[in-house]
Amino acid sequence: MPTAIDLSSALGLTALGLFTAQILMGLLLSVGYNPIRRWPRQRWIKLCTLHNRPGYLGLATALTHPLSLLASSEAGFRPFDIVVPVWSPTQPIPSTLGALALYLIGFVVLTSYCRRLFGHHRWKQLHYVAYAAAAVFYVHGVWADPLLKNRPIDWIDAEKVYVEGCAVLVVAATVGRITYRRR
Repeated sequence: MPTAIDLSSALGLTALGLFTAQILMGLLLSVGYNPIRRWPRQRWIKLCTLHNRPGYLGLATALTHPLSLLASSEAGFRPFDIVVPVWSPTQPIPSTLGALALYLIGFVVLTSYCRRLFGHHRWKQLHYVAYAAAAVFYVHGVWADPLLKNRPIDWIDAEKVYVEGCAVLVVAATVGRITYRRR
């Protein structure tokens, strides 16, 4: 039977995958990719919607990720430890990084809702915070022990390889986007 810690780990990995997909869709939007004119030549695909929905779903999943630890007597987390994890009972630094990434994503979503107030140029500058959030999420995902036992990082553990793969994918796509822009 899966424990609350197992559920939290699975939710964290799901949120990370959703954020990775969301960033990749955002990169496609930034180069003006249009699925009607290019592959798959489908009118029903709305790239902006495909960019936004994983962000909202990822935010909800990422918020549920630490909250599920409250159901575990083993983890020992209190509601205060979820909001300010600096003094959490286990892994305070990785937990703080995860909370910071969650707050950054919340900032990106909030500024996206208020995008008309900022104007397009200022909003776009604020939207780059998503890259900082992604970097912090990836570091949190690699550093945190999924069983909350403060074990050393196992770089070739399947969960860690998944996180590392998502990070490499986003870095490669971002480099590709920058080189595409220069051409």
